[in-house]
Amino acid sequence: MSHLNVLEVSASGRRRDSVSRTLTGAIIATLQQRVASVEVVRRDLSDGIPLLDAAWIAANFTAEDERSAAQRATLATSDALVAELQRADVLVIGAPIYNFGVPAALKAWVDMIARARKTFRYTSNGPEGLLQNKTAFIVVASGGVAVDSPADFATPYLRHALRFVGITDVHVIAADRLHSNAAASISQAHAQIESLLASKNFAGQLAA
Repeated sequence: MSHLNVLEVSASGRRRDSVSRTLTGAIIATLQQRVASVEVVRRDLSDGIPLLDAAWIAANFTAEDERSAAQRATLATSDALVAELQRADVLVIGAPIYNFGVPAALKAWVDMIARARKTFRYTSNGPEGLLQNKTAFIVVASGGVAVDSPADFATPYLRHALRFVGITDVHVIAADRLHSNAAASISQAHAQIESLLASKNFAGQLAA
């Protein structure tokens, strides 16, 4: 089996007792058991992430060879996040549902990596994602909202955002309605992880 680059993006505001962090950890541990060489880069959004502002927008819309030193510094975090994603073979996102949507930090991450000419481009047929041949796992945890229900605006948003940049092989692991039945929901999520990663064809894709 070949080397696998994994990017873990954690969006939970909790550093301890986080269901989404526990389950993304389980995905990575299982990958490490099944693939001979796995390198993991961890991006914890609770450490802080910039928001789009006028300076960032101006720098982004300035041609790369015309940017000032200050503009390059403004885009430095975004450039680093894009590079992490470009390098990854597998993306693992831990996404709790906060107030029916994604955490603000995760939305900011999407804003930082959705970059024309880097992760997508405009064509005569519309936008085209540039991040091909990647697999994404999204762990969606919620206290009361059922994943993919009409009240869940997080899961379809993340699917669409990843598809927009070219990541179409997306698997959602749900750990939802934790306030009413946490044990069963978490157990089912672990079973789903094991089933996904035990698939012979899927394992072969990761190892290719």
